[in-house]
Amino acid sequence: MFNIDGMSRQPVYEQIIQQLERLVLSGVMKPGEQIPSVRGLSVQLSINPNTIQKAYSELDRRGILCSVPGKGCFISDNAHILLAENRRKDLDKLEELARGIALAGIEKREAIDAVERAYQNPHAAEGNPGGGQTQAIEERRENG
Repeated sequence: MFNIDGMSRQPVYEQIIQQLERLVLSGVMKPGEQIPSVRGLSVQLSINPNTIQKAYSELDRRGILCSVPGKGCFISDNAHILLAENRRKDLDKLEELARGIALAGIEKREAIDAVERAYQNPHAAEGNPGGGQTQAIEERRENG
């Protein structure tokens, strides 16, 4: 389900947050769906359970997850809406990035082509152009 890069400069808990958000936004994980337990994911990924708990707590704080005592953590009913609203705020960053690209002399058509490619393959992750994480989860679900 998760693919942790131990060589990344990004902390592991942030990798978990980012990947879970991507799974929700892509529709692979749906509202009400239970996520792996802290202990189970800790064993699966061979990482400290406190790291996973930190990621889950942050997602709970943001309203993406909801904890049910004695049952586990679940994707909240409005997770997709909250994440989409947060991404809308990224448009300001995109505009600033476009200004820098324009100042560097990169043609507008090149920038537009890059945005169009992103829209054609929204499941592709950085460093994972085929969106293998999403594909692996879908295969796991199909195989039971």
